[in-house]
Amino acid sequence: MLTEERYSIILARLKTFETVKIQELIDATGASESTIRRDLTELEKKKFIKRIHGGARRMERKMDEPGMEEKSVKNLHQKQKIAQEAASLVEEGDCIFIDAGSTTNHMIPFLPDIDMIVVTNGLMHVEALMKKGIRTYLTGGAVKPKTNALIGRGAIDSLNGYRFDKAFMGTNGVHYESGYTTPDPEEAQVKAAAISLAREAFVLADSEKIGDIAFARFGDMGEAALITEKIEENADLYKNQTIVKEVEI
Repeated sequence: MLTEERYSIILARLKTFETVKIQELIDATGASESTIRRDLTELEKKKFIKRIHGGARRMERKMDEPGMEEKSVKNLHQKQKIAQEAASLVEEGDCIFIDAGSTTNHMIPFLPDIDMIVVTNGLMHVEALMKKGIRTYLTGGAVKPKTNALIGRGAIDSLNGYRFDKAFMGTNGVHYESGYTTPDPEEAQVKAAAISLAREAFVLADSEKIGDIAFARFGDMGEAALITEKIEENADLYKNQTIVKEVEI
């Protein structure tokens, strides 16, 4: 089978299914495992697919953004482990920013029972923070229903009244050249503002986000440490630019 024919089969399967396993592609094409792996590497270079452990998934369009219900259950175990690691970094007396997002939301149950102040633009975080008895400030801004985030000029203006010891950010994409990205420019502006107001910043991202690029950039790799799973591809290109905390899953 010609290379182009294998490419067509791979892309056709990913048009139907979000992810595909290497063994499925071996069965569909009759090619060897090494050939399929080379095909996936080339298709990833051409930005047609995203390689994942044991297979591949289709690339999201740069403006695509899943809702909170979908995000809250996707890769749940990985997100909880990453969130637990992030929460362990909070120290007595810290003033922290917790960004709106599903992975950052999982931080809250793991936050230590110590004195701290939390500022957030995440509406979904508020109830959990109140239940833990944490002193919480909500930013101003316009409500974005899809992500339950407060965004816009009101959010940025209220953020400018604070200074943070640490900021914990969600993201849609992490790329060694394009940095940290998200589909919505208004959310990107809020994220960038929070990072600029913090002594330390951390981006929480499960492995599916590594290598992805969304529409709006909110920071270079060097502006925030990365908390993630083990990086499978181009690990040195990330680690040369920022601190990478790899969590055992």
